[in-house]
Amino acid sequence: MEQCIARPATATAPLPARPPMLEVRGLDKHFILHMQGGVRIPVFEGAGFEVRAGECLTLAGPSGAGKSTLLRCLYGNYLVQRGSIRVRHRGEPVELVGAPARRVLDVRRATLGHVSQFLRVIPRVASIDLVMEPLLARGVAADEARARAEALLARLNIPPALWALAPATFSGGEQQRVNIARGFIAEYPVMLLDEPTASLDADNRSIVIQLIQDALARGAAIVGIFHDEEVRAAVGQRSYAVGHTEAAA
Repeated sequence: MEQCIARPATATAPLPARPPMLEVRGLDKHFILHMQGGVRIPVFEGAGFEVRAGECLTLAGPSGAGKSTLLRCLYGNYLVQRGSIRVRHRGEPVELVGAPARRVLDVRRATLGHVSQFLRVIPRVASIDLVMEPLLARGVAADEARARAEALLARLNIPPALWALAPATFSGGEQQRVNIARGFIAEYPVMLLDEPTASLDADNRSIVIQLIQDALARGAAIVGIFHDEEVRAAVGQRSYAVGHTEAAA
């Protein structure tokens, strides 16, 4: 009879932590009012946090704390005075502070999406074309881009009769839903959301909550501003108080 020899169990090595998709360190921002004697208005100092795939970090703070300004800094619309913003782009961390415009545009095209609080309406451009544009910029075929745009607009309850119209005359809620469709269509790995549900009724707010949850499920890293408690509770996992130097909780 063979003798069974017990062997000690091999310890399983812990899985490595996922690298952050977005890493912010020591970020300072202030504005100088050059037409008013060079008055300096501080916005935030020492901002820092990390967001990994599948996480949603909500920005907290009262009105005027600098939450939207921070999102614009992360997207590269505002310059910062000091600090680092690193986005994981095509598998490698890319520093956006001080990066040339071409690099920033490449990161935006492939990795970093932004849904602003208000749609910047482009005159005489149809809603369907606005929504398709991020996919076309990536080289997606026009037929596929149109089909995906139509599906997303329909999901967001934009009537087909409006798809060929420019959104300048739409209601605030309709404009915001076009804006959301444009921001979500490309399935960016990192997303910045500035009050995406502010102009929406309860039914459409629920649809946007589901869109955000779907994005998290596919692995998107999200930083968002949500004043609506229901939305914040449905999608937020951690929060960061803008204007303070402590780490995200």
